[in-house]
Amino acid sequence: MSPLPPCPKCSCEWSYEDGALLVCPECAHEWSPVETTSGETMRVWRDANGTELADGDSVTVIKDLKIKGTSQVVKVGTKVKNIRLTDGDHDIDCRIEGVGSMGLKTQFVRKA
Repeated sequence: MSPLPPCPKCSCEWSYEDGALLVCPECAHEWSPVETTSGETMRVWRDANGTELADGDSVTVIKDLKIKGTSQVVKVGTKVKNIRLTDGDHDIDCRIEGVGSMGLKTQFVRKA
């Protein structure tokens, strides 16, 4: 068995595996052990159910989402096609029919 890498956030050497992720017991940071050839970790986006997402996927909204600055709401069950995954506060850039372009968080969608 090969030793597990230390936590990238706090450098704790006591990381452990929990399913497909590595977890730090000191700071509770979770990260994926997938490494690229250059030694950088690849970001993996997962929906609310833990299914891996990719650019171009279709997702369904699992919670009513208020749109900031308006009185509109994105309803539960709204299907969003052709998503783009990004780094930042909101993980998904998309265009929703009747609403327009907006950003969503992966915790509020599931893969369709």
